[in-house]
Amino acid sequence: MMLRLLTVYTFYYTFALILPLVSAHSALWHPSMWGFNVTDKTFPYDNRPVAPLRNKTFNEWWFHNHLAHPPNPGDFFELPAGGQATAEIACTKDATSFWNIAPDGGRNVQQGDNVCPNSPTLTYHTNGIDDLEGCALAIAYKSNVEDVKPEDFTIFSVNHTCVWTRFTDFQVPTKMPECPDGGCICSFFWIHSPDAGGEENYMNGFRCKITNATSEVALAKPAIPRRCGEDPKNNKQFSAVQNCTYGAKQPLYWLNDNSNMFEGEHAPPVYNDLYNFADGAQDDIFEDSYKTLPQPGVVATLPVFARDKDLLPPPLKTERRFLDMFKPSNHLSESSEVDPRLFKRYVPRYLIGMTYPSGKLN
Repeated sequence: MMLRLLTVYTFYYTFALILPLVSAHSALWHPSMWGFNVTDKTFPYDNRPVAPLRNKTFNEWWFHNHLAHPPNPGDFFELPAGGQATAEIACTKDATSFWNIAPDGGRNVQQGDNVCPNSPTLTYHTNGIDDLEGCALAIAYKSNVEDVKPEDFTIFSVNHTCVWTRFTDFQVPTKMPECPDGGCICSFFWIHSPDAGGEENYMNGFRCKITNATSEVALAKPAIPRRCGEDPKNNKQFSAVQNCTYGAKQPLYWLNDNSNMFEGEHAPPVYNDLYNFADGAQDDIFEDSYKTLPQPGVVATLPVFARDKDLLPPPLKTERRFLDMFKPSNHLSESSEVDPRLFKRYVPRYLIGMTYPSGKLN
């Protein structure tokens, strides 16, 4: 009798642990999203919001092929200009506060801030907090989703520590203008570390609305991001800042039809410094953000902010000489502001140059 009870207990305990693994991967969950009530039975293939996107046709990956499953009228994800929006990212809707908004009534498996309750971090593709590559939110200032094209999306907020917690904060730029009547179209994007799972994309579209807007400055036309940061995994110890895309940038579309990224399977494009995505609000995405914004390239000059020199952060005012050591040309005046992200990338080069004038490390 004891053996039978032990066997039954072991079975149910093991089942409870394994069940969340069926809902592995992650998605941003909110009633404003397309596909909010899509299940594993809606499509003839697994097209849940958490299902990864790879080797898909354009229609299959664009908005996760959920355009026929729109949010209810009036459901918006609010984005406070200059503030913070908190999203819920999880392996299953049942692990979020929206667990009971489901065709079958759902079941509550919430476990605090855990992305995948009762599951190891590998189920959301990370070996730990040092193995995170970031995720992002993008916006298109159009109210009709049918009018939105991939090149219309602009990344406006990035969280480098993602996916790691269910409640994930996204900082919103202060200068975000109001959306048109009917709201904007937004999307969540994520590409995880190559060390914790297959090569995959994630996209979840949702209706959004900018609140507390005080600016009328439009977003600049987004450009394609370029790989330019330090990349020690691929034997690139220093960043190539002149090769970065600055200002408004498109999302990273990868490993599907109509992609704008062509990196190999084991060198995924990611939402962090490797592609010049700063952590937090992307404050330089507006039409008036830059005085000059040269095309990136091997010998390109650096961009110059449009703001007055008095708004320069103190470290850049005092350490401009470090930047001067590495400018491709002497085009910066004392009234110019250099992107603060450049400073931390130039200092290591300056120190190495002073220590090893020949340019060789040994």
